[in-house]
Amino acid sequence: MKRLDAAALDLAGFIQPGNRVVVGQVSAEPQTLAAALPVAFTEIGPFETFLGTVVSGSFEAVPSEMPFAGYGAMGKASRIARRGRLDVWPMHYNALEAGFAAGVIRADIVLIQLAQGPDGFCATLANDYVLAAARHARCVIAEVNARAPWCAGTEIGSDIRIDAIVETDREPVCAPAVVPGETEQAIARHVAALVPDGATIQIGIGAIPDAVLDGLAHHRDLGIHSGVFGDRMAGLLAHGVFTNARKSIDPGQAVANVVVGSRPSFDAIDRNDAIRLAPAAHTHAHSIVARQERMIAINAAIEVDLSGQANAELADGAPVGGAGGLCDFTRGATAAKGGRAIIALRATDRTGRVSRIVPQVQAVTLARTDIDTIVTEYGVAELRHRSATERARALIAIAAPQHREMLERSLFERSA
Repeated sequence: MKRLDAAALDLAGFIQPGNRVVVGQVSAEPQTLAAALPVAFTEIGPFETFLGTVVSGSFEAVPSEMPFAGYGAMGKASRIARRGRLDVWPMHYNALEAGFAAGVIRADIVLIQLAQGPDGFCATLANDYVLAAARHARCVIAEVNARAPWCAGTEIGSDIRIDAIVETDREPVCAPAVVPGETEQAIARHVAALVPDGATIQIGIGAIPDAVLDGLAHHRDLGIHSGVFGDRMAGLLAHGVFTNARKSIDPGQAVANVVVGSRPSFDAIDRNDAIRLAPAAHTHAHSIVARQERMIAINAAIEVDLSGQANAELADGAPVGGAGGLCDFTRGATAAKGGRAIIALRATDRTGRVSRIVPQVQAVTLARTDIDTIVTEYGVAELRHRSATERARALIAIAAPQHREMLERSLFERSA
């Protein structure tokens, strides 16, 4: 294992032109290694950098011709997409990890962040496709971060060979704090009313998810089976809202795939066996989610049309999101006993001029046959087991008042 100097980091000896470099995502991003990639690109020549959800500023200033790929344009990756430099792979999150795990998706170089313990390393803050890619990569370079927490479930075994390490001592990437506004709080009140005590929760990141978690503060015996673990979950765990006691699968344990948070999350998970990071083959698997009784999946979308189709990928024709785990969790939750799949979104954009309930979505991320419940600040539309006309009426009722006439007209023209 080669040791690299963080102050004079040179990746030119590892990366070759034409390589695909897979970089850890969200709070698991190896920041020192990521910062070295633009310099390496200038020295080496063309190679592709594969990104996940980006919450850091590592890729804000890069050579204009530097190409990227990813499973979506989540977080700050959307800025790269707007520059026309992000090749989005339209894949379900579970399928992406499965592809890397089987070696059918190529990973030449993997850059990963690790924490060190007395008995070895763990892939701190994520147990995602990056670990799966590392098992098949030609070269794995690790940033061993002294401030990164030890995370149960991510221990590095003999199936991953670490070729080089760089030792650092820096705060892991912190997701920016979100303060939900009145609209998000109104949406959250509707969502919270749909969540029974004893439910197991899957939820994403952003203003609406944070507002929903705030709204669950008086619930009891909730569980976590989610793609994401974050600061508000950590707070609700500390206050006894999330006990995980009534989970059908993994009782007594919060289970997630990645951490998107800051120091409260990092401290909560550090050497805590009650919080486990698991691969998508467990967190996102339909067969696992469907066995979790009272499974409540809470996700976002960019827009929903009158047939019930949801778009989580495009806005004004540009990539700003991705399929992620939306379909995985929706299908699993609706198949679970007492389960429900909720899509929560604002009724309009922030100007109020653009409706998010639309006649036709720009992209179909979630089919109308999979849809369950839609929530806006104006109410709840129960779509499962309803006819096409009933769905449209229910959605118009929770659209912003200034856009309902347009939607009624569209419905009339469609049925004429």
